[in-house]
Amino acid sequence: MTELCNQLSVWAIPLILLIIPLAGLVRRVRVYEAFVEGAAEGFSNAIRIMPFLVAMMVAISIFRDSGALDECVALLKPLLLKAGIPVELVPLAIMRPLSGTGAIGLASELLNTQGPDSLVGRIASTVIGSTDTTFYILTVYFGSVGVINPRYSILVGLIGDLFGFIGSVFICKMLF
Repeated sequence: MTELCNQLSVWAIPLILLIIPLAGLVRRVRVYEAFVEGAAEGFSNAIRIMPFLVAMMVAISIFRDSGALDECVALLKPLLLKAGIPVELVPLAIMRPLSGTGAIGLASELLNTQGPDSLVGRIASTVIGSTDTTFYILTVYFGSVGVINPRYSILVGLIGDLFGFIGSVFICKMLF
């Protein structure tokens, strides 16, 4: 079974690269022209959302470098201790909706200091898989299509992130 999985993984990308042009040929699609047209459209979308991404990255840098992240942790510490949530995870919970790269950096730091098999390390890994980069998603997707009023999207996304975080803590504490 392991050998079969190894062979499938070796041939997966070449097969995809072969199947897509063949499917286009069967459907009489000019594959190369469609690819170039899609790439040009992707490039123009990237240019259009660039100001939104820059603004978000600057805001995240200011949030971290100003000490506001540390203040949020200090403010939440008493509540978290009563709830049985490891305080080390708060920066990760705050950063995850803002920046995937920042959250992965914080999770890596936790894994290096606490260990991957520690409760904090396992919760951090589960949080990364159970939550999402809400503000990044809203910035990229809403910015690319020109949505001005996100309505309830931010609230719903943050509630989902909160439940993902709490669920990660709960499940990991039950299992480990």
